[in-house]
Amino acid sequence: MTDKPRPIRQHLVELRKRITWSVIAIMLCSAIAFAFHQQLLSLLMKPAHGFANIPAEKPIYTEMTEFIGTAMKVSILAGFVLASPFVLLQAVLFVAPGLKSTERRYLFSLLPISILVFALGATFGYRILFPPAVKFLLTFGSDVASPYIRIGNYINLMLTLFFWMGIVFEIPVVLFFLSKIGVVSYKLLKKWRKYAVVVAFILGAIITPTFDPINQTIVALPIIALYEAGIWLAWIGQRDKHKGKSTIELDTD
Repeated sequence: MTDKPRPIRQHLVELRKRITWSVIAIMLCSAIAFAFHQQLLSLLMKPAHGFANIPAEKPIYTEMTEFIGTAMKVSILAGFVLASPFVLLQAVLFVAPGLKSTERRYLFSLLPISILVFALGATFGYRILFPPAVKFLLTFGSDVASPYIRIGNYINLMLTLFFWMGIVFEIPVVLFFLSKIGVVSYKLLKKWRKYAVVVAFILGAIITPTFDPINQTIVALPIIALYEAGIWLAWIGQRDKHKGKSTIELDTD
């Protein structure tokens, strides 16, 4: 059952409180991350293997504010990542009163899992996808021109890739949750499999920073595998749901 409806004013007050605590947490974590911005930037530059194909073997910045702007961007995003468990908890606590007890249980149980799989997606982009992409981009025209890589451009490219790979890795969790609450079924997901393959390669072309089919395939294959895992989890979710209904009916009889 859902909780007793609350006045709209009370909802707004609750929303303001959750947002305020979330912003404070992000600001504190960002301030801590800024104190270690050099270490964070060095960590982000590791996939490029020392920039061996460019002069001075490190990126450049062409504007006086570019480096500090990049450092602040990385610090804010790192602060958001550090504070994300707390921020997500605040979001869940805000929407929980409007959900059924079973939906609340699923949501709270999937919260830590969703954080973990997002981290796995970002790690996949960091260790598997980004290094060959950087190598391709640096060597593609090296016999015609010498590459000078701006640090702002490099960091933006990497963070964008990390974000989308983290989102992609959430596919099984989302499909499992949707099957649990009855929005989709594993039979429907199986029917959509051929379309999922096409969408996976389209996403691979959009997410990867290169135009070569190898890196696009490196992105597309995990998406297909994750969709298949989502079908399997949806089947488990529906099976458990039907078992629960059967148990309730037996108890009633």
